[in-house]
Amino acid sequence: MRRLTRTVAVVILAAMVSAVAGCGSSDNSDKPNNSSAKPLEKVTYLTSFGNFGRDAYAWVAKEKGFFADAGFEVDIKPGGGTGDNITKVEAGAAMFTPVDLTGLLLARGKGGAKGVVTVAAVQQNTMAAIISLEGNQITTPKDLEGKTLADSPSSVVRNLFPTYAKLAGIDATKVTWVNGQPANLIGLLAGGSVAGIGQFVVGKPTVESVAKGKKAVVLPYSDVMSDLYGNVLITSTKIAEENPEMVKRFTAALIKGLVHSIDNPEESGEILQKNVSAAAAAPAAAEAELMAAFVRPAGSGAAAGTIDTDRVARSIAILWEAGAIPAGLTPDQLIASDLTPKS
Repeated sequence: MRRLTRTVAVVILAAMVSAVAGCGSSDNSDKPNNSSAKPLEKVTYLTSFGNFGRDAYAWVAKEKGFFADAGFEVDIKPGGGTGDNITKVEAGAAMFTPVDLTGLLLARGKGGAKGVVTVAAVQQNTMAAIISLEGNQITTPKDLEGKTLADSPSSVVRNLFPTYAKLAGIDATKVTWVNGQPANLIGLLAGGSVAGIGQFVVGKPTVESVAKGKKAVVLPYSDVMSDLYGNVLITSTKIAEENPEMVKRFTAALIKGLVHSIDNPEESGEILQKNVSAAAAAPAAAEAELMAAFVRPAGSGAAAGTIDTDRVARSIAILWEAGAIPAGLTPDQLIASDLTPKS
């Protein structure tokens, strides 16, 4: 009898072990098998202009896994400004990049940029500006007359300057422009080679960190052009038409990185410095913090990434009235409303 009892106990124990093992096996089968997981899609991305804090959000999206979670392996490269970035997307050298919407409007008005389309907003207001330093006798737009400024030929700040000058009461023929690469502009200003440079408003902390002991003087274009958007995300019309769901996934991941970046500016600066050896965490963090007001302007009610085509139409009207673009341009020629984030 004792032998029978022991035999039954062993059978019951074996059954319990088998049941537990079976449950564990079932749980594991519900988890993705990394060896058979779908490979990540490779995406090439250009920053808007060099590697500054204002572009750290792409690195944040990569570092935090937002791109990977959306199914992407993203190669981030430094951009060369609106004109150059548009050219590279049209040529297939990059798949996505932020460019200044006004610069895109100017390019389309001249018959170019027909191979790209806008799929999200990065900044709800333009950040374009001229930045100088105390001691350069520049405190108002009119003071730019007789001065030498530097910027990349493809930069929206430089290409929009004639319109800004007209609206701000500047004689643009009395301002001299010289060429400069993104990485060298602040050094040219700090070294005294030029009196001002084309920059974004949020570049002030970076300028002051290089021009030690000198305060930056900022002349924002938004003072005379308040309806203009800042940077927007573009892709090629081919990609937008052939793979719209991929565009939506990438856009959502990038905007998630954008929001995280402005909500956590110190972490954003650290991530940029980790991935770009030439970047400094502190000024990059300061840029990300300043950019928050442009991504989510107080009182605007605009959600991050969204685009209001009525505002785009008003931007077109401003440029047309200033003689910067011909008549006939409409928002639907540039904005893929079916792909842009919704409120």
